[in-house]
Amino acid sequence: MSCGWLILAGVGWLLSASLGPAAAVDVSEGFRVEVVVTGIPRPIQIANAGDGTVVVLGHGWRGDAAAELYRIDLRGSLPVDAARAPRVVVPFATEPRKTVFGSLAVDSKTGDLYLGEENGNRIYRLGADQRLRAVAVGLNHLLGGSAIALDQQGRLVFLDYASPEMHLRSETPLPPSLSWLTEEGYRGPEVFRADVHEGQPLPRRADLLPPILPRSGTTVAGQEPMWRLIGVTASGDDLVLLSAVGEVFRLGPDGELRSVARLPAGHYHRTNMAIGPDGSVFVCGGFHIRQIFRIRPSGEVSIVAS
Repeated sequence: MSCGWLILAGVGWLLSASLGPAAAVDVSEGFRVEVVVTGIPRPIQIANAGDGTVVVLGHGWRGDAAAELYRIDLRGSLPVDAARAPRVVVPFATEPRKTVFGSLAVDSKTGDLYLGEENGNRIYRLGADQRLRAVAVGLNHLLGGSAIALDQQGRLVFLDYASPEMHLRSETPLPPSLSWLTEEGYRGPEVFRADVHEGQPLPRRADLLPPILPRSGTTVAGQEPMWRLIGVTASGDDLVLLSAVGEVFRLGPDGELRSVARLPAGHYHRTNMAIGPDGSVFVCGGFHIRQIFRIRPSGEVSIVAS
C-alpha cells in the first residue's frame, strides 16, 4: 500500500478544483497526483473502504439531495467515470428537519456507511439493506469533514463542543430556568466513543454518554477552553485529533491528551485525515488551507501537496 493511496482521502478538493489537477498541484518528491475518478458532482468527503474501493459523499449537481454516495472500485482501469457508475441518493426528509450530510466514515469489515449531519445533532448508519438508521443523537453541534471515525474495534468516535451557545443548538436544550447548568459547566471540545453494533440499544444519546475527553474530574472551573477539535482518525489504539487552528494531538488509551505537532497557522475547515503504513498522519487542510501535510511519528511536519 503506497502513501499516495493513503492521501487519496484528502485530495478530493484537488480533483474538484481544476479540470487538469495533475498540472495544477505541486507535490513533494516521491509523490504524484493521478486522476482516478471523474464525473462526481461537488464531492465534499471521501473515505477509504479498505478493499480497494473508496466511498465519495456529495450533494448532487444542484445540491438537491441530503447525500449522493458513490462506491468506486480503483482496482481496475483508471480513471473511473463515476457518471456511469451507480449511486445511492438520500433525499431530503419530508419533515421540517431538512439536514444534509457532511461527514463520512466506512466500516471496512461490514461495508456500512456512517453519515453525520452537517451542523446538526445526529449520526446515521446506512447498511447493506440501504436503510438509514440513527445511531447517535443529542449532539450539540456536529461539524462536517472528519468529525466522525471508527476505531480499531469498530466503535463510533465523534466530536462535539460544550458551551452555552452550542447547547442552544442541541435537540433538547434545557429550559431557561436551568440555563445556569451550562453557563457554569465545562466549556470546550468533547470526544465521545460509542458501541453502535447490532444488539446495542440505538440510537445512543450523546447527551447521556460520558465523554472520553475531557475525563471526569479533570476539568477546572474558569480554565481557558481549548480550541475546537474538528478532525479525528484512529491510529492503532490511539486517536489522532486536529483542532481548528492546526494543533495535532494524540489521545491514548490512558486518557492522556498529548501534543504531536502544530501545522501552519490558518483556519482549518472540512478537513480529512488518514494514517500511513509507517504511522505518519496525513492531513488535508480543507477549503481554506489548500495543502496536504504529513506528520511523521517524530512530529516532523512536511507539505505533501499544494
